[in-house]
This record gives sequence, structure tokens and C-alpha cells, in this order.
Amino acid sequence: MSSQGETSPKPEARRGSVVAHPELSDADDAAVLARLGYKQELRRNFTMIEVFGIAFSIMGLLPSIASTLAYSIPAGPVGLVWGWFLASGFIFIVGLAMADLGSAMPTSGGLYWWTHFFASPATRNPLSFLVGYSNTLGLVGGLCSIDYGFSLMFLSVIVIASDGTYTPSNGVIYAVFLACVLLHGILASTMSRIMGKLQTVFVVMNFILIFATIIALPIGKAMNRNDGAYIFATTANLTTWPTGWAFMLAWLSPIWTIGAFDSCVHMSEEAANATKAVPYGILMSIGSCWFFGFILVIVIAACMDPNLENILGSSFGQPMAQIYYDAIGKQGTLGLMSLLFVVQFLMGLSILVAASRQTWAFSRDGALPFSKFFRPISVTFGYIPLRAVWGCVFLAAVMGLLSLIAPAAAQALFSLAVAGNNLAWGTPIFCRIMWGQKKFQPGPFYTGDRLSVPIAWVAIVFLVFGMFLSMFPVGGPNPTPQTMNYTVVINCAVWFGALAYYYIAARKWFTGPKITIDTDGLTEEQAEAIRDEGLEIKGLDPVLGKGEEAGIERGEKDEIAVS
Repeated sequence: MSSQGETSPKPEARRGSVVAHPELSDADDAAVLARLGYKQELRRNFTMIEVFGIAFSIMGLLPSIASTLAYSIPAGPVGLVWGWFLASGFIFIVGLAMADLGSAMPTSGGLYWWTHFFASPATRNPLSFLVGYSNTLGLVGGLCSIDYGFSLMFLSVIVIASDGTYTPSNGVIYAVFLACVLLHGILASTMSRIMGKLQTVFVVMNFILIFATIIALPIGKAMNRNDGAYIFATTANLTTWPTGWAFMLAWLSPIWTIGAFDSCVHMSEEAANATKAVPYGILMSIGSCWFFGFILVIVIAACMDPNLENILGSSFGQPMAQIYYDAIGKQGTLGLMSLLFVVQFLMGLSILVAASRQTWAFSRDGALPFSKFFRPISVTFGYIPLRAVWGCVFLAAVMGLLSLIAPAAAQALFSLAVAGNNLAWGTPIFCRIMWGQKKFQPGPFYTGDRLSVPIAWVAIVFLVFGMFLSMFPVGGPNPTPQTMNYTVVINCAVWFGALAYYYIAARKWFTGPKITIDTDGLTEEQAEAIRDEGLEIKGLDPVLGKGEEAGIERGEKDEIAVS
């Protein structure tokens, strides 16, 4: 106990070696978590639909598409439509690879936990440390980019209402951003008991906006919609890159939009029946965005001004605002843009919840500065990591100061979420197939022995490609300081800074997460592979004999300590 109202729940129910507070979890979910080395501390109040809901809410399909049209429109309708379809398909493959892991080992710190479990003995600690920092900062970067997008959308409504006579300064943009972040912190702290139910509301709000747009735009442009040849076969290139590479840069829109599916992993310890809720939440959220996003970009391509420079150079500061304005006029635009920024606000609340769970999980394993401070759970506020929530809010407020420098610096927040998370997603998948395949025990969801490894390799290649793509200047080669993409600077600072911190200081005390496993579920091959990795299994004989030969009582869990 660290302070009043902040403590770990007292054990009041026990099944085998699993300790769980009956208010928090049933025995089966607690048993799965205990096998990974953790006791149940968060309340499991998210159903499978609500786990899907938090990922889908963070993706915020239409607001995210609207925020990233500057990446896709320069490549023309082909880039907008087919770029979405192709990139989303590859993202679904990444989701399949992560779903395999999420079903087998559902824990809030899953990405760095999986990395440590599957990596080689020489690399497990530094890689786990790197993934944890990259994922944590990537999620906070996602919060920054979402709330920065909210600020721009909110202010665009004021610009439209003033008929373009008002131009917000960078200081005003940051002030709205800061107010948004602080309000998210208050709501995430005080609404924890209904946060799962709220995700259903958020999903409904998303679909209201989606269907309103799908209906309103074609009606408004009924007399002069673009034809099928324009929508599906017309290319453009408003960059100085070759046309083919401009098409690839259009992939950044779906890559950024469908980039929150790992939030299902971070909610693992608050999900009922997590071994199924996590993988299906991942795939349902990606699949929904793939399908409905494809419909949306077709509608947008059918209804937008063929003069693409008019859209990108809109005085409203938002390409989507101009598309609405051209189709449904000022009043209709004000209505839909208002709904758009409301949904964007809900996105930010959901990603703050997910980011705080990753931050808390990483501090639980002592990896973050001030881990002891961020570690406690607040019982008073509903068994949530209250301090981790406000830690993320503070960090987002500091990172958001980039918006005061220049738009190019602010745009790097978008790419920080892409590159940082891509590294965090790809590393555990790579470690599993490179070093840990024999140790992998599938959960209820599994793509199968034949497909699992090829799917993982495709996912890795795509994620690496996405990292490099996010670092290219969007406008073309030879960028100016104003058009430079600073993602490479920010991400390299994060990655090299994390590794430098590890090798200078953290290697002396960071040994990764505590690992436990149910030895009754291990095959001889899996047990031998774990022993070969340098992991000492306490309570078992040297050849990992049967439980009765090692004197293990039925139902007991055996601890694995890093040697």
C-alpha cells in the first residue's frame, strides 16, 4: 500500500495457486494471468464486444481518414481507394499474427512480455526494454496526434462559421489540444466503472458519422459525381516523388488509421475470457475498418472535387471540411464536422485508457523511471492505474509542445505512433519465429501450424516497410526545414535513448517480467526448449519429468526465473 485508496486488492478467493479478488475476475481468467506471472489487480469489466469497441473507437475510422487525407489525396483516387484496400489487407495479416500471441498469452504488457519470453537469452532483456519504451511512447504519440487532430477539426468549425476570416495561431491550436488532453485525463479517471459500456456508445457514434457521410455526400453531389473510371482508375501525383512512390505514401493513411489494435492486448487484464476476447477484438476492429473504410474512400473519391489542389489548399485547414462544404454547403458541413470532432474526442479518451494500461504494466515490471510511483492501483477510482493515467497526460502535454514549433514537427507525432508501434508489434512476432517457435503454446485462437509462421513473416516485412515509409518526406525529396519529416529524428531518439539507458544503467537491475508457467501444459519439446534458453524451472528435476516425479502437487504453478 502506497497511499490511501491506492493498493493492490487483498486475496479473498483461491483456486490452486491462483489468487484472485472475486470482485475483479473469475478463477479461469485469473489462472491464465497467474501462469504469466501476475496476480489479478484490475477489474475485468470488458466483454469481447467492448474490447473490440475500444480498438475501433481509437481507430475512429472517419476522423482518422479525414486527418490523413493529406497523405492519400496527392496520389489521386487510385491512391485513396486502392491504397486503402491493399494496406488494410496487410494490416489484417499483422492482426492475425498478433492474435495468435494475444490468445496464447493475454497480458497488459503483452508486446514486451512476449519479446522477453521468445527472444534469445542474449537479446531478451534489451529487446524487451526497447519494445516496452517504443510501445509506451508510440501510444502516447498516438494520443498526441489524435488530440492534435481534434484541435484542428474543432478550430476548422470556427473557421467555417466565420467564412474563412479567422485563422488560428499555433498557440491557440496548442491551447485547445492541452484542454482536450486534460479533459481526457479527468474522464479516464472518473468514469472507469462504465468505461467498458462507453465503448459501445463510442462505436455507435462512429457508425452514425460513417452512415451520415455515406448518405449525405452522394445526395449533395447527385448532379456531378465522379464516375467509376475516375474513382478506380485515375492516378495523380501532387508530390515530386515518382508516381509509384506517391501511391505507396498514400498507404500511410490506413497504416495510421488502423493502428490501435494492440489496445486489445493492453486491455487483456480487464477483459473477461481474455484468450478469446483479445484475438477476436483485434481481428474484428481491423476487419471493420478495412470494410467500412473502403466504402468511405470510394464515396469520398466519388464526391470530391477533381481539382485535388483545391482540396489540399482549402482555407478551412482540413481537406475533409472542403469536401463536405462542396457537397452539402456551410450548414451541413458545420453539422458533420461537429460530429467529426466529437468522435475524434472519444478516440483520444479510448487511447489514453489503453496507453495508461501499457504504462502501468511496464512500471509493474520496474522498467520506467519512477516505476514505484506509477505502480499502485487506485481502489477508490475503481481499480485503475490512476497515476499512470496522469503520467500519460503529462507526457502528452509536453510532447504536444512540438505543435508550437511548426506544422512539420507536429506531423511527426502522427508518424511517431506508426514507427514506434510498428517496431513494438514486429519485434515479438520476429522473436517468436526466430528463436521461440518451440516454446509457443497456442491459445483458443490459432491460425494453425501451416499458416502461422508464413503469416508472421509477411507481417514482419510489412511492418518494417511501414516504418521506413513513415520516415519519408511526403512532398518529395530535398525537403526544406518546413517540409522535412522529423519522424526519423524523434524515433531514433526514442530507440537509441532506450537502448543507451538500458546498457548504461538499466541492465544492472532490469531482468524482464517475472515469468511463470503451468508445467502440466508443456510438451517434452517445449519444456526442453525453455530449458535450453537458460531458464531455470524451479521445482522440477533436471530432465523436466512428470509432476509426480518432481513432487509437484496438482494445480500448482511453477515459477521460471531468469538465470
